[in-house]
Amino acid sequence: QVQLVESGGGLVQPGGSLRLSCVTSRDIFSTYVMAWYRQGPGKKREVIATVTGGGTTSYVDAVKGRFTISRDNDKNTLYLQMNSLKVEDTAVYYCNRRITPDPQEWGQGTQVTVSA
Repeated sequence: QVQLVESGGGLVQPGGSLRLSCVTSRDIFSTYVMAWYRQGPGKKREVIATVTGGGTTSYVDAVKGRFTISRDNDKNTLYLQMNSLKVEDTAVYYCNRRITPDPQEWGQGTQVTVSA
């Protein structure tokens, strides 16, 4: 079973910031490209940011310039720094491997709500 424990979500006003964390097992973290996904209300889960073991990152346009993905290989921890949050960023955020097809096992996710 894949261990994925996300944390750091919460309620924040538009323009605010949050930092999400995800702890996983060493064998997962050291082997795979890691990603943050999110699933907004009534929407499909989508990948929003990825990071390779060497630190190369990529982002979807909707979060580019506002979100920063990073990883601490010593702590098996993935991070997502989210700045300038918008109402449309409201979603449950998940971390996981970036594989095709999408992973079958997921953690509980962490809820991010952006509201005035």
